[in-house]
Amino acid sequence: MAVRFALSALALLFSLPWLAKSQSILTGSATGGVRILNTDMAVLEAGETRKDLPCTVTPVRPTLGFDLRFHAGYDITIPLRELAGSENLLTILFRVTSVTRKDDPVYFVHRIRVPEIAEDAKGDAYLSGTFDLGEGKYRVEWLMRDRTERVCAHSWEAEASLPARERQVQLAIAPGEIQATQKEVFEDEPPVARVQTEPPLNVKVLLNFAPQDTRSAALQPLDTAALVSILRSIAREPRIGKFTLVAFNLQEQKVLHRQDNADKIDFPKLGEALNNLKLGTVDLQRLANKRGESEFLANLIRQELGEDKSPRDAVIFAGPKAMLESGLQPEMLRDIGEVQVPVFYMNYNSNPQAVPWRDSIGNAVKFFKGYEYTISRPRDLWVAISEMVSRIVNFKHGRSAASPVSQ
Repeated sequence: MAVRFALSALALLFSLPWLAKSQSILTGSATGGVRILNTDMAVLEAGETRKDLPCTVTPVRPTLGFDLRFHAGYDITIPLRELAGSENLLTILFRVTSVTRKDDPVYFVHRIRVPEIAEDAKGDAYLSGTFDLGEGKYRVEWLMRDRTERVCAHSWEAEASLPARERQVQLAIAPGEIQATQKEVFEDEPPVARVQTEPPLNVKVLLNFAPQDTRSAALQPLDTAALVSILRSIAREPRIGKFTLVAFNLQEQKVLHRQDNADKIDFPKLGEALNNLKLGTVDLQRLANKRGESEFLANLIRQELGEDKSPRDAVIFAGPKAMLESGLQPEMLRDIGEVQVPVFYMNYNSNPQAVPWRDSIGNAVKFFKGYEYTISRPRDLWVAISEMVSRIVNFKHGRSAASPVSQ
């Protein structure tokens, strides 16, 4: 039986942050490097529920994310009194097996060091684990043991499937595949096999890195992941080969990161730049200028669409709704003139019914006779990328065909 180990981002603990920080990952392969204790393997093979170590395991059904991967996992609840005493060590081991690849399970291992806990400790500890799946049916056998060899064990079935109307969506992970959930949102992107039969498309992306809730003092992880997934979907498109990225924040009225005419998007650098973003701090000078955000946006558009004459095949805006206190007026954009390439807006809006009207960036894109896509679900992102690239290619071919006539 082939044995593979994979990394998993585990231990998201709400009441005990020390567990979240103490992570130890083991990796290996069928050819050696990691051994499974016979007692652990026996528990997994039995597939029976055990509560020598009292804990409650709740499976999390596979859900498709904006990264076009199914995310599955589990939540764990364990009474603090069961961890009371001197330092303890929890070892979590589980395996995930595709029903179509029963001889090739993937094993996930994680160790959590527990500090001393008072004997009279009240309440529960909460942990969670995740892993990624392609379409298919799977079997999960799971265990957790402590230093005294008490075991909590559970097993369950999981199925990752697309609704019939979304069958055409091309996922980022193959059917039957089992992989680790990406630990770092801003991990570098693997090389992409670009189309070689025609010149690559050159696009400029203006990404508003901002929370959906403008009152929020920080970028929420869910919003960050969705915005990065939009950017990764653009970066992975085989027909696009040149990128200019301008990451900005309207609330701060600041360009956070810029990358010009690159062969790939530098996600780690983008992550570093966003680490310095501090929302919620009030600049009195900005506060006094009620039109500051709209003026910043107009100046940014003027610079990136008007003054920058670098060759481009498209300009793509992306980000959440930008409902500015003082809207962007058409006269603020008229001096830019006609934009010679198609303009797009990928508007991330998880609840379009709550804010159904067009925002300031959408108004600007409409002014330039561009196209707007609302991204509320993973399928929306796939459809938007497909249609957008098709429009860019058609526009570029049409412009090339028209050139000899105009001359």
